[in-house]
Amino acid sequence: MESIRISIVQTDIVWENKQENLRLLHEKLQSLRGTTEIVVLPEMFSTGFSMQSKMLAESSSGETITVLKQWASRFQLAICGSYIAAENGQFYNRAFFLTPEGEEFYYDKRHLFRMGREAEHFSAGDKRLIIPYHGWNICLLVCYDLRFPVWSRNVNNEYDLLIYVANWPIPRRLAWDTLLRARALENQCYVCGVNRTGTDGYHLEYNGGSKVYSAYGEEVASLPDGQEGIATTTLNLASLNQFREKFPVWKDADEFHL
Repeated sequence: MESIRISIVQTDIVWENKQENLRLLHEKLQSLRGTTEIVVLPEMFSTGFSMQSKMLAESSSGETITVLKQWASRFQLAICGSYIAAENGQFYNRAFFLTPEGEEFYYDKRHLFRMGREAEHFSAGDKRLIIPYHGWNICLLVCYDLRFPVWSRNVNNEYDLLIYVANWPIPRRLAWDTLLRARALENQCYVCGVNRTGTDGYHLEYNGGSKVYSAYGEEVASLPDGQEGIATTTLNLASLNQFREKFPVWKDADEFHL
């Protein structure tokens, strides 16, 4: 598929209330039926960035993922975000990409937020994920991962779209804005960053800044600060590949081995 439509959902999150967050999401997905191929939600969209992992964690067969898979099929769109996952006695900040065809992909956040003591409640992932979808290759990462460019390095154009789902507070918005654009420029790819609005249970405030950037570092979709909303844009793979051929920075990139 040469072009793909992606929708960024900038929303407040009802603190630790899965049922209400799922209900609100259902309303949004109904409005997006037939208008988009990929819907991107904030990090921990169903609970907020809570450290109550034991209380809130679910397996991949739990209510949250089960319902999302049903909605992906019903509304014929892929759904992307993260949730609190439990597996083999461990807890993860787990990103998901669920397709209408029934495929499911998962990535466990690699870089746990030290200042929020995330590592005291969650285990870190150790595998990066590249998702093949409708002719595109998509790399899915989570929030604090944005600060670590080696982890997202696009070696030999192995991905075309880089997605970050986040709960990124207002005091650090400058870093969010700057690093999202930098990731697009240095990796010669589209970059999508989705952040929440509102105030969480720890009294941290968020004002969004959800955006999609082109490989030129240009904003191709955005939402007003501090407001809930949805923005949809069309990404073009042919134009991206033409840019990569015309200006092949990627051929001179340093190799990293983690």
